Amino acid sequence: MSNNRSKARAAALQGLYQWQLTGQDVDTIDVGFIFQGTRGIDQAYFQELLQGVPQQQQALDECLGPFLDRPINEVDPVECTILRIGAFELLFRSDIPYRVVLNEAIELAKRFGAEHGHRYVNGILDKVARKVRAIEFQAQASRRRLQTQR
Repeated sequence: MSNNRSKARAAALQGLYQWQLTGQDVDTIDVGFIFQGTRGIDQAYFQELLQGVPQQQQALDECLGPFLDRPINEVDPVECTILRIGAFELLFRSDIPYRVVLNEAIELAKRFGAEHGHRYVNGILDKVARKVRAIEFQAQASRRRLQTQR
């Protein structure tokens, strides 16, 4: 995760994890991150995730719920936060290809989550992506068919 947006996701994960566990206001958490210095990250994207995920939490949890094997409040807190970030990107950032969303979430889970947490994150977000980005999946399948016919 070397680019500025990947770094923003990692910082947002840490801030949202703090918000999730402590119930602190995200504006307070944001000030803490600014104070600590968040150089080399996409600040605007960090802000969008830090503010957007809590604002859209109900919609995100409803989107994730059908694909979870347990209630969202029983999912590991790190993996829960990663799932919410991924769902936010899939639902509200159609400019980001679903494959990028999945890859970034997997990398976050490998870096911050439990040993096999990345597999869980991948499985859930893949199902969410197939539902909310069905057109993107169909377009990719069509491209593959065309390539194999050549």
